[in-house]
Amino acid sequence: MICPRLSSRSLWLLAGLAMIAGLSAILTRAGRPDGSRPPAQSLAEAVASDPSFQLVSYRQGERPSFDGGVGWINSGPIRMSDLRGKIVLIDFWTFCCINCHHVLPDLARLEEKYRNELVVIGVHTAKFLAEQNTENIRRKVREYRIKHPVVNDANQVIWRRFGVQSWPTLVLLDPSGEYLGALSGEGHYEELDRAIGKLVAIHKERGDLNLSPMKFSPEMDRPSDGPLLFPGKVVADAPGKRLFVSDTGHNRIIQAGLDGKNAIAIGSGDEGFEDGPFDRARFNRPQGMYLDGETLYVADTENHAIRTVDLKSRQVNTIAGTGKQMPRMVAIPFSGPPKTTPLSSPWDIIRIPGDSGLYIAMAGPHQIWRLDPISDRIGVFAGSGYENILDGPPADARFAQPSGLATDGEHLFVADSEVSGVRLISGIKEGLPMVRTIVGEGLFEFGDRDGKGAAVRLQHCLGLAYGNGHLFIADTYNNKVKACVPRTHTVHTFAGSHKPGDSDNPPRFYEPGGLSVAGDELYVADTNNHKIRVVDLKSHAVKSLTLDGITAPKPAVHRPRFPNATVLDAPQALAAPGDSVTLDVSLELAEGLKLSEEDNSRMLYLVEAPDQSGALSEKVSPSGEKIKPTNRFTIQVPLAHPAADGETLNLKVSTMALVCRHASSVCYIKSLVWNVPVKFSSAKKPGEPVVLSAPVSVGR
Repeated sequence: MICPRLSSRSLWLLAGLAMIAGLSAILTRAGRPDGSRPPAQSLAEAVASDPSFQLVSYRQGERPSFDGGVGWINSGPIRMSDLRGKIVLIDFWTFCCINCHHVLPDLARLEEKYRNELVVIGVHTAKFLAEQNTENIRRKVREYRIKHPVVNDANQVIWRRFGVQSWPTLVLLDPSGEYLGALSGEGHYEELDRAIGKLVAIHKERGDLNLSPMKFSPEMDRPSDGPLLFPGKVVADAPGKRLFVSDTGHNRIIQAGLDGKNAIAIGSGDEGFEDGPFDRARFNRPQGMYLDGETLYVADTENHAIRTVDLKSRQVNTIAGTGKQMPRMVAIPFSGPPKTTPLSSPWDIIRIPGDSGLYIAMAGPHQIWRLDPISDRIGVFAGSGYENILDGPPADARFAQPSGLATDGEHLFVADSEVSGVRLISGIKEGLPMVRTIVGEGLFEFGDRDGKGAAVRLQHCLGLAYGNGHLFIADTYNNKVKACVPRTHTVHTFAGSHKPGDSDNPPRFYEPGGLSVAGDELYVADTNNHKIRVVDLKSHAVKSLTLDGITAPKPAVHRPRFPNATVLDAPQALAAPGDSVTLDVSLELAEGLKLSEEDNSRMLYLVEAPDQSGALSEKVSPSGEKIKPTNRFTIQVPLAHPAADGETLNLKVSTMALVCRHASSVCYIKSLVWNVPVKFSSAKKPGEPVVLSAPVSVGR
């Protein structure tokens, strides 16, 4: 958890916030109407013990609102009045923060469990300057697969209104929009689940819950039109003339020649945690890699695991991690068996020549870990687990979200992203390791300035590579590649401009995250441009690499879900004999309603014959069809075999649309399912449709 500096004018403290040690806090009741405060207790306990307790606003004379946000992602602007009748969970986060990443799976679980009662709203309040830009946030929202609305609180207006002081902070509101309490840090799923569950029960009994599920337009639903999606890291193998790319957004690894030719995919592309052959193995947002002969080691970040890729047998295996995040911080000394020891967001991995161990940038607990395949042990190598910048012996040293590793053969270099620093661990081979700082001064000391030592400023650097006597730095939020001479602590811009872009001449990058040197060329994972760039180390010329023979993975075919559907049993309809049935579907929108006009808010329909397997043509998609929003449309249903006079066919026609009020950006999922028996009769004219219509309204 990151705690911002307080200005001379202290921030107004959040009512009911009770901070405790570590990465946790207690969710507390708000004050009583008379101004007094009850003893601190969790909201879950308060709700369970006192179902009729009165809740007051978090700040006298002012109600919670999102006023002051400068842009919205995954939806249009949302007002608190749009959320009336919903339990609201507000997530204050910033996209650099690893603890904020760890909260996202918990939010997704809660959104799924309480999809009809709960709405999550992300409030992105930046730490770094680059995080204030709405377009940068938009790309991270897509990369992190966030489905709920996110507002850009670039000026910290909403942050100050709620009295927030750390990332992440979660605030809970009741269905009337009243503030209930807040908690900070990660790992609070169980407490939130109990609290929300109790609130659902109370407000269902009161009858003031809006149970119409809301639907937004997630950036993650936009199709990927290239072979790479947010590539995180890259490894260039000069002797083998091979290139490996962690295609992070596509949950896979790409192998190709150094020229980009003959590319193949390692992993199916489906998010998951599964060993096996290349076409079946599954990863979850993999990042760093290390190549040792014919074995590629992979930091499988969101699976909290280390995987191996056997390039000869074309098999993927897990050698460390359980697939679950480490539940608590551990300190030196600690070691355990790799396959049963939980990890936390491993971001990069490397080996120092002559050392049997693999060193892991464990971003989650702010530490460097060591995995020794010979002794079959894994444990903390350096870092106390406290997030900051502090040199010294490994047990005392502090890191802040280490995210990239490199070596010159003797030393281990660390991209220490949250302090915008580069650290060095010396004396490893001698058995006397010591952590030192090359660049970096603190959690809030960042910028874009070349120079020497303390004068240098980076901005959330994520990647390193050593070659030709220089340490190259992916200065990620500055959109640059910089070069460092470790002995003199001097740093200068090597390629790129502070302004993000996508061009070779002049060279422009957009948040590069990974680097690798092969001979006289530097390979760059240009993350937000979804590209691999190649920089000539002599001329500084930049070219974009084309990956031949690889495309974006095809999405898995799943039967779509039609939540809270209104089921309509239609009377028998007549259709002309032939090889297809025409359906004319009409949605009769209530006054004041409209269909969503968002670019990616497509309508969905699915046609099935549940009790007559094989009756429909293979051309009828089992995952449904998406169409441009319209309140009337025609479906041509091809049959597997021509229907004769007198035959019957029982169709199930499901539709889902996003229905919005004219004066609001909030949309609701409206699902309709018709069960319609169709009888084929020569009395009907060919092409005459079966008409299906229904009135459409939304909840409160």
